[in-house]
Amino acid sequence: MQRNRKSPLALMLAAPMAAAIGGLPATAAAFEVEVEGYVRQGFSMNLQNPRETPTNDAYQLSMSRSTMRLDTQISFDDISFTIIARGDREYRTSYLKRLERLGAFDSSSGDLGDYYNNAEIREAYFDLPLTRRISTRVGKQQLAWGETDFFQANDLIHGFDFSWRSFLEAENEELRKPLIMATFDIDVPEVDGNLQLFFRPGFDRKQDIGNTYDIEGGRWALQPNKGVDFQGSGGSRNFIPYDFEHPEGRFDEQTFGLRWSALTPGGIDYSLMYLRHHNPDPVHNPSGQLQRDLDPFVGDFNPYKGRVGDPGFGGSFIFPIVDTIGATASGYAAWADAVFSTEIAYTFDKPYNFSSNRGQPIFAGGEGSSGIKEEDTMSIMLRMDKIVDLTGTFLRTSRPSFASIQVFNTWLPGYSRSDNLVELVGYEARQQRWSTFVTGILALNYNNDRINPQLAVGTDVTGGGSLFVIPSVEFAYGDNWRVLVEADLFFPLGNRKKSADDLDGSKDTRVIGYFDRNNQLYARFTYNF
Repeated sequence: MQRNRKSPLALMLAAPMAAAIGGLPATAAAFEVEVEGYVRQGFSMNLQNPRETPTNDAYQLSMSRSTMRLDTQISFDDISFTIIARGDREYRTSYLKRLERLGAFDSSSGDLGDYYNNAEIREAYFDLPLTRRISTRVGKQQLAWGETDFFQANDLIHGFDFSWRSFLEAENEELRKPLIMATFDIDVPEVDGNLQLFFRPGFDRKQDIGNTYDIEGGRWALQPNKGVDFQGSGGSRNFIPYDFEHPEGRFDEQTFGLRWSALTPGGIDYSLMYLRHHNPDPVHNPSGQLQRDLDPFVGDFNPYKGRVGDPGFGGSFIFPIVDTIGATASGYAAWADAVFSTEIAYTFDKPYNFSSNRGQPIFAGGEGSSGIKEEDTMSIMLRMDKIVDLTGTFLRTSRPSFASIQVFNTWLPGYSRSDNLVELVGYEARQQRWSTFVTGILALNYNNDRINPQLAVGTDVTGGGSLFVIPSVEFAYGDNWRVLVEADLFFPLGNRKKSADDLDGSKDTRVIGYFDRNNQLYARFTYNF
């Protein structure tokens, strides 16, 4: 997130009277209040006609979202208090109303506007030095351990809210879900190192755990599921609900982690970490009730570790607790005049949904809803960041530009095709031993950084060459105004797409194919203060 211009209010509190009365030395304690934030209006428009709606909704307004954020920091000597509040309000566009009539957010207590609206204290914590080398931060906060763009490797402490904008928002701190925890930083200057630890006691709300996707049938529901509320059933919200109290992944279970980071004598920044955390993505846990009702006409049911928990009729979505070890490294290479980075995360017994050979329980979510199996999983990222001088080319930039290329790979060492793991529950595509994405970013600057175009592209190498293309341009007006215009374009090359009447889907529909026919034009107007 671009830091906003600060508007400090500072007061100095002196104690001359105490010195005069008690003979104490006159001292002064610094008290400072800093307030900053923004007011933002965002719009998005469909560039294609979603296949689910009965009318042509191409070029219809899909989002009108107003946001206000207020960051307040109060400092007193070495202690500081930070409070970050944000409120979001959405206008119910005609397109959203049509999705509601199809069944999106099937609740008797509200509509899609209520689903997307939000008002909360996102963060509230205090920073306190304990010793010369040890400091702590306690409260609701964010802690990012990672190096990657678009994907999660070591950035696993928090879940993300992808319900209103999927994975496209560039400022990931706006999507990350803060958690209540205590963090400790221990400096070891003798080796240019730092040890960071965190402990989360489990005081958070249920919805603060794991990644949240639009399974309510709204504008970012994966095709062809717009208008399909997988949680609701006639307003009772009990078809496939989130089960935050499953014995293997309770929302209030304690989680923790530690990370050692340092700089080698050769100039390489590196870190080593261990995490105990909730699995970021939910997995579908089948329901014993559905097994009794439908078996033997459909496939086997295998509740996670034999525990059904508290499911709806079609089972539930759960976030099991897992363990991850990881490492990062980055350094400058003179031969390429670039910075190279890598990130590795190894998750033990990561849960995946699978399909039985006996067929699939369609009413429980289709392919992959037979149960959950565990596989050790390694995520590997390699990236090169480079400053490229395009000032003398036909692009005529006003200063050198930033370019980045990243390769992100997921590897299942113990993978077996016979396990029938699916990449995403409800879709037929099977998980692969290796899954590879390549992304690239080129950021340009013109008119003394007042006009800043950017192009981001990504391709699913193992998914038929599918790609996304995100061209954007940000205009900066003075210190306060920012205007962003962006196109989100998806090209599921080689992906056979799902149709609205194809409940099991295509064996080739993968990550980019999930967004087929969901191209968007996005505009965002921000006033920073």
